This record gives sequence, C-alpha cells and structure tokens, in this order.
Amino acid sequence: MLLGRTANGLYWMSRYIERAENMARLLDAGLRMALTRTASSSEEWNSVVVSAGCDFAFRARHPEVSATAVADFLLRDITNPSSVLASIETARSNARMVRTALTRDTWESINEAWMAIRRALAKPVDQRDLTTVLDLVKRETAQIRGTFHGTMLRNEIFDFAQLGTFIERADNTARILDVKYYVLLPSIHWVGSSLDNYQWESILRSVSAHRSYRWVYEADYRPTNIAEYLILDARMPRSLAFCYRSIADSLRFLADAYGARHACHDSAAAIQAKLRGGTIKEVFDTGLHEFLAGFIQDNNRLGDEVARHYRFY
Repeated sequence: MLLGRTANGLYWMSRYIERAENMARLLDAGLRMALTRTASSSEEWNSVVVSAGCDFAFRARHPEVSATAVADFLLRDITNPSSVLASIETARSNARMVRTALTRDTWESINEAWMAIRRALAKPVDQRDLTTVLDLVKRETAQIRGTFHGTMLRNEIFDFAQLGTFIERADNTARILDVKYYVLLPSIHWVGSSLDNYQWESILRSVSAHRSYRWVYEADYRPTNIAEYLILDARMPRSLAFCYRSIADSLRFLADAYGARHACHDSAAAIQAKLRGGTIKEVFDTGLHEFLAGFIQDNNRLGDEVARHYRFY
C-alpha cells in the first residue's frame, strides 16, 4: 500500500505534465483563432486567459491583453503556477520525490523534457517561433507519456498517475471548448459562416482531433458534431467521456487493491453516467457554456475527494 505522500507525488507529477501540454494546446487554439480575425485579435487572447483560469493573475501583471503578453504569461511566467515553465518544474520536483516509484526510463524522460523546455523558454519567445515552441512542449510531454505507458507496472502507482492525467485532461478539454464561447464573433451573421467553421476546426486541431474527426463526420464542421465528439465520444482520447472512462477504471482498480470504496468512486460514476447517457441536444439545451462550467466544477470536486480519501495531505 502506497503512502499518501507518494500517491500525492505521483498524482501531481502527472497532473502538471498534462498541464504543461494542455497550456501549449490552449495557446495553440488561441493562436489559430486569432489568425482568423480581420481586425483586433484581443478578444481571442482574452478568451485564452479566461479559459486558463488565470484572468485575475494576468491582469495584475499586464494592463493590456496582447499575443506577446499572454504567451509570455502562460509559457514562461514562473509566478503563474499553471505556466508551462512552472508546470514542468513542479512535475519534475514531484517526480524526484517519488523517483523510486518510477522506472529509470520514465524519470530520464521527465528530466530530459524539463531541460529541453527550460532551454526553449530561457528568454521571451518571438511570435514567429511560437508554433515551434508549442510543438516542442507537446512533443516532449508526449514522450514522457509514451515512456511511462511502455515501462510502468500496472499497479496502484500507475493508477494514481492515471487519475492525475485524466482529471487534468478533462479539465483542459472542457476549457478549450469553452474558449469558443468566449470568442465574440464580429456579428451574429457570422455564425455558421466560413469564419465560424474555421474557428471550430482550429479547436479540433488544438486537441489533435482534426483528422480523426474527419474519419467520423466526413469533414462536416458543425458545432454540434464537434462538441459531441469532444464531450461524448468515448473513442476520442481527449474527450470528456474517454477521460471519465479512464478515471472510473483507475478508481475501480484502486478499490480492488485497497479493498474499499469511497465517495470519490460514486462521484466519478455519476459524472461518467451523465456523459454516457446524455445527448448533445441536451447539452446545447442546457447551454454549452453552462454545461462546461458545471463539468469543470464537478471535476475539480472529484480531484479534492481523491486527495482527501487517499490521504494526500
């Protein structure tokens, strides 16, 4: 049986690795949507900051919203605990704390990613290099994940790490989808236009779902289809339904290993049932923003319950 401190280290190591990648993806979504604007792109960059959950902290340090300021704050600002640089630092610190619970390959991939990302973010990123840096972050974190999956024993160590990964990923997918509904189109007449469709397509690209979406929907870029794919399709690795299938599996394995169920198991099952039994029509009838805001709140509550029931503190 793992000590609570070890479980805590594994959980937060995985959350912060996922967060570093997700912040890069959120910036990528903002960058792609900003390129569709014919005038000011400040609304798109503001939407990125709001969806990242650090609007107040950003405005305390930057009086104006701009691509340069947002990118620097979300990539390099160490005072922002969710920035890529701060996230990879925290992930490595947690990995070092639980190093004996990790394979040598996993530890080395985390350490190498930390060094590569630190080098890339040692100075402000030129806007012309932003895409290259975002790709680097996504590539390094994907390598950590591949090494972890390829070398780790499937025991409670693996399950606590998986919980961290998928609770964080579910939060991020909901936030990236929510970016769309914070973006103010030039006019209501643009809804359903090529501009509107391009922004939805950009969201798919930011979660590496563009090609797989085309396989399922044959390039029919409808908002309801895209939302359905990223919320309810359990085959898509970054969808909310996929995340909660993985969360439920990990919690079930932990219940078997420890011989006990907790309230977090019931909470996860309730969220999974809502995703499994719901329809996209019901989501849009509720309001996409309202649905996502409620989901983010429930997902955060589950994270708190896992920490409490498995004595992370």
